Amino acid sequence: MSDPFDDVIGQQRVIEQLRAAVQEPVHAYLFLGPRGSGRRRAAARMAGELVGDDADRERNRTLAAREEHPDLVVFEPEGTSFRIDEADAVVIAASRAPTEAGRKVILIDRFHDATAEAAAKLLKPIEEPNPSTVFILLTEHVPPEHITIASRSTTIDFPAVSIEAITEALVARGVDPAIAESAGRGSGGDVGRAELLVSDDAFGLRQDLWSSLPSRLDGTGYTVGQIVEEIRSAIDDAQAPLDARHAAESETMDETEELTGTRGSGRRAMETRHKREARLHRTDEWRMGLATLARRYREGLTDPHTDLAVFDTLREAADALTRNPNEELWLSSLLFALPAKR
Repeated sequence: MSDPFDDVIGQQRVIEQLRAAVQEPVHAYLFLGPRGSGRRRAAARMAGELVGDDADRERNRTLAAREEHPDLVVFEPEGTSFRIDEADAVVIAASRAPTEAGRKVILIDRFHDATAEAAAKLLKPIEEPNPSTVFILLTEHVPPEHITIASRSTTIDFPAVSIEAITEALVARGVDPAIAESAGRGSGGDVGRAELLVSDDAFGLRQDLWSSLPSRLDGTGYTVGQIVEEIRSAIDDAQAPLDARHAAESETMDETEELTGTRGSGRRAMETRHKREARLHRTDEWRMGLATLARRYREGLTDPHTDLAVFDTLREAADALTRNPNEELWLSSLLFALPAKR
C-alpha cells in the first residue's frame, strides 16, 4: 500500500493532519463528522501507522485496514447505545499491554451513543491512559455529557464529502463517469453508500421510478396503491448489494474463526452492525427518493405557491422518517399530498 490514506475520499486537509499526528501521537483523538465522511476508514489507516514494528509496516497497514491487527481493538455499541458494561470492556482492554511492538489503538465507533454513565467510566482511561495506548473516538456530534472527554482529546473535524469529490474518486477507480456522478448524487455525501451504488445495476431504475411519479399521480387511490407497491418492492430489491457485502464479511469471519478456533464477540458485533447498516440503507433509499422527487419538481417549477407547498411536503416527509413510520402509510400519505399531474 503506497499511501495508507489513498482511499480516504475527499478529506485532504484531514489526511494532512493525520500524517502529522502519527509522527508524535497524543493519547486520544476525537474524529468528529457525519456518517459516511470516512472517519472509521481514516481511523483504521491511522492505526496501521501506529501499531506494530516499523520493519513490518506494510503488514501492519494491511491488517489494520481490515481491522484485523491484534493491537487495533475495535468497539461499537451492540444496541442503540454504548452501555456501561461495554465501557467496562474498554477499560479492561486499555489496561493490557500491546500484543506486538510498541503501541495499541483502541477505536470506539458511534461514541455519540455512549450513555452518560459509560462516558463517565471512560473518562479516566482516556484522560490518563497507559503510555502505550492511543484512543480514537468516532462521533457524529458531542452530547453535553461528553464535553469533558472531548476537551481531553484532540479533535479532528471531518466535513461532509462533496458529491464532486466522490464522483472524481469513483472515476479514478475506473467507474463510468455517468454512473459515478449518479452514485455520488444518490449517496447523500456518504462514501460507503456511493461505493455500494456503483455495484447496484438497479440503481438507475429506482431513480427513474421516483422521477416518473409527478407525471403518474392522478389523485386516485388506485394509482397511489400501485406506486406504493412498486416503490416498496424496488427498495426491498435494493438491499441485494448490501446483503452480498455482508455475506462476504460473514464468510471472512467464518474463515478467521476456523483458523483461530475461537468464536466470540466479534461475530456478535458484526451481526449487530449488519442489522444497523441494513436499516440505515433502507432509510437512505427513502431519502434518496425524496431528493429525486425534489429535483424533479424543481425542474418543472410553474406555480410558485403550489411548488413551495410541494417542497414543504417533502421536507415534512423526510422529517417523519426519523420516527420510523409505517412505510406503506407514510408513502401513501405523501403521494396523496403531492399535486396530481396537470
